[in-house]
Amino acid sequence: MTSTVPTAVHDEQSPQPTQPPVTMFGPDFPYAYDDYLAHPAGLGQIPATEHGAEVAVIGGGLSGIVAAYELMKMGLKPVVYEADQIGGRLRTARFDGSATSDGQPLIAEMGAMRFPPCSTALQHYIDLVDLKTQPFPNPLAPDTPSTVVDLKGQSHYARTLEDLPDVYHQVMDAWNACLEEGADFSAMQRAIRERDIPTIRAIWAQLVDKLDNQTFYGFLCDSPAFASFRHREIFGQVGFGTGGWDTDFPNSILEILRVVYTGADDDHRGIVGGSQQLPERLWERAPGKITHWAQGTSLSSLHGGAPRSAVTRLHRTAGNRITVTDASGDIRTYRAAVFTAQSWMLLSKIECDDALFPIDHWTAMERTHYMESSKLFVPVDRPFWLDTDEETGRDVMSMTLTDRMTRGTYLLDNGPDEPAVICLSYTWCDDSLKWLPLSANERMEVMLKSLREIYPKVDIRQHITGNPITVSWENEPYFMGAFKANLPGHYRYQRRLFTHFMQDALPADKRGLFLAGDDISWTAGWAEGAVQTALNAVWGVLRHFGGATDATNPGPGDVYDEIAPVELPED
Repeated sequence: MTSTVPTAVHDEQSPQPTQPPVTMFGPDFPYAYDDYLAHPAGLGQIPATEHGAEVAVIGGGLSGIVAAYELMKMGLKPVVYEADQIGGRLRTARFDGSATSDGQPLIAEMGAMRFPPCSTALQHYIDLVDLKTQPFPNPLAPDTPSTVVDLKGQSHYARTLEDLPDVYHQVMDAWNACLEEGADFSAMQRAIRERDIPTIRAIWAQLVDKLDNQTFYGFLCDSPAFASFRHREIFGQVGFGTGGWDTDFPNSILEILRVVYTGADDDHRGIVGGSQQLPERLWERAPGKITHWAQGTSLSSLHGGAPRSAVTRLHRTAGNRITVTDASGDIRTYRAAVFTAQSWMLLSKIECDDALFPIDHWTAMERTHYMESSKLFVPVDRPFWLDTDEETGRDVMSMTLTDRMTRGTYLLDNGPDEPAVICLSYTWCDDSLKWLPLSANERMEVMLKSLREIYPKVDIRQHITGNPITVSWENEPYFMGAFKANLPGHYRYQRRLFTHFMQDALPADKRGLFLAGDDISWTAGWAEGAVQTALNAVWGVLRHFGGATDATNPGPGDVYDEIAPVELPED
């Protein structure tokens, strides 16, 4: 899933042919999840006496489906509970009655819509289910025909970064200098490329201790390179990479560094046909290599085609069991459970016993800070934006970044003269809350007004062929926000949640329930974080049932003591 931070335009971001790629390897927990998944020994084995044992998996988003898929392969029986639809924030909506000439439906990616190549564990599953990806039209990306940056009523048209005025280059240089001087950017990214764990840990330990109390904006202000308020303002509104997102300025700078170090905001690709296909195909897929279950078994077949309904209550019962009540009133008890929904669900939508978690983990969940996010899409008759303006020779409309209400507008085509889609607006936090009281059609009218001020000669409305589709994730009852984004001082809370899969030190009556999902990860908002925490939970369940990994392919818990996240003092 995508995040909202600008990326550095930096020499280290452009690897030479001989350099290893940047991946989401650390910096907090430098474990090679991609190697773990690719190893022929598999993720581990459980004792034969445990084959067929049930494990509750609460949440049918990517993290829950990955966890369930891998537990099934080991011979356990995952029981998936899903309140809404399989996919979670990998949600692909279709426009009714709209399709391309070859019959493919027009789609709108309501949640995750762009994925970086550094997400190598995610890519394992994309490849596993034979999905294809294509370049995503971010601002100034190589495959984006043109970009318009519109600030304070003045628009700049650009096909490449070089076409922008000099002040934007000054801002880019300031960001690069800020990262280098304040966060050892080149050294850290080199270490991540080379998977140099000692160097990663040494640099990151110093920065966590130094910067846990610092906001993104404060980090900029402390840099001599960003002494100019004008530069900070432009950077917040435009930035580089996916655009400028000043709505991130109050968040912890550690959140931002995790993204830029790992290249998570670079070279994004979209999944052809929609991202929701990934969890849906995993749900239906019969693994080629499976323990205990007959060949041809899939998650779907284990569930009779559909997951169980929403969880309404979780509590502990005798023998340190986890008892789950669902919306149908059915009550089942399990020796282990994996909770992958957003953790705020445990505070509001689900009735929970305090005994489920240690008090420090409850505190961490309560302190979790979620980002709001909204999108609105419309179907159009064709990619008219590629028409040429006879007076200027430019595209009549472009991918647009602006300080107006729309903030980000994305143009998504399916080829010449084919029906297409426009994401009229993609916003975050306060900008998203401005849309919340408005209906889809009311939102569309305000958006068209804003875009008409930028493109006075373009009548977007005449190309619209169907009703708008919109989402405000903060208003979705099973999400209450788009994703976690830690505030300053929240590092300790995030560490508690991420490390929850390591349960040997917990009292016996606090074990067996494992947290997963992207908000438990260090990289919330990215599908890679959902996959990584799912694999942590799978390892935890494996251990809980007396299983073990192969000696040649140690799991994340087996090497935990060597690469554990930095621990800050609690006093």
